[in-house]
Amino acid sequence: MIEQTTISRHRGRSMLAVAAVCALLGAQSDHQAIAQTRSVSEGSSATSATAEYRLGGGDVLRLTVYQNQDLALETRVSEAGIISYPLLGNIRIGGLSVTQAEQLIADGLKSGNFIKNPQVTIAILQVKGNQASVLGQVNRPGRFPIETADMRLTDLLANAGGVAPTGGDQLVLSGVRAGKPFRAEIDLPTIFIAGGESQDMQILNGDVIWVDRAPMVYIYGEVQRPGPMRLERRMTLMQTLASGGGLNLRGTEKGIRVHRKNAEGKVQVLQLPMDEALKDGDVVYVRESLF
Repeated sequence: MIEQTTISRHRGRSMLAVAAVCALLGAQSDHQAIAQTRSVSEGSSATSATAEYRLGGGDVLRLTVYQNQDLALETRVSEAGIISYPLLGNIRIGGLSVTQAEQLIADGLKSGNFIKNPQVTIAILQVKGNQASVLGQVNRPGRFPIETADMRLTDLLANAGGVAPTGGDQLVLSGVRAGKPFRAEIDLPTIFIAGGESQDMQILNGDVIWVDRAPMVYIYGEVQRPGPMRLERRMTLMQTLASGGGLNLRGTEKGIRVHRKNAEGKVQVLQLPMDEALKDGDVVYVRESLF
């Protein structure tokens, strides 16, 4: 009986020890889960904070303080990023988010004992401080405000009315990144295919997008619709002739010649197969049939 009682006691102690270890591991897991949740939450907050619009020189603002109409103000941020505010004088808000600028002014009013618990609101009336330009073959070239901190290349192109019919697929984005000149050549259609999102680059203040003209070929001679024509990707000689309405009754396939400049700038006259792709600047001439 004594031995059985002793064994039972040992078993009981072992079970209690196991339970204590499980409880400890569970507490550690809960603690890790809470820490991970906090980390994700803090990361989300940091991301949202960095994505907020930053005020810049030229922005026009309306500042109001709750229940203090005398402190309402419409002002323009100077090129140095400074505004002049009643009771506080000159305040540097350039580079701050709207939330940070509101807090800065509220802290100044509170620390100066002007208002016990100020509630400051800033509304952006005109975005002038952060702008980017779109030039070249677009429907509305010009300078456009960067109204959101996460504006992308496609957003800016949309503001410019999109690429014009004479525009090509190749874009050039230039600006400054990390204090150094930046230039990237971008193939617009690749943005919209799977995995091409990285080509839709973020637009920063002072960026310039250049849209080059589309590659062209020229058809003349015995065709239905002679003249210049947009050269699509991998467009063959046969497809080009078809886009020109095909040969007329006097034209002959044997009389088709392609005039192309070589690397030295000299024009070469080529007789190409119908399934060969043309190049930018090619001139297709269709001769008249002799019979």
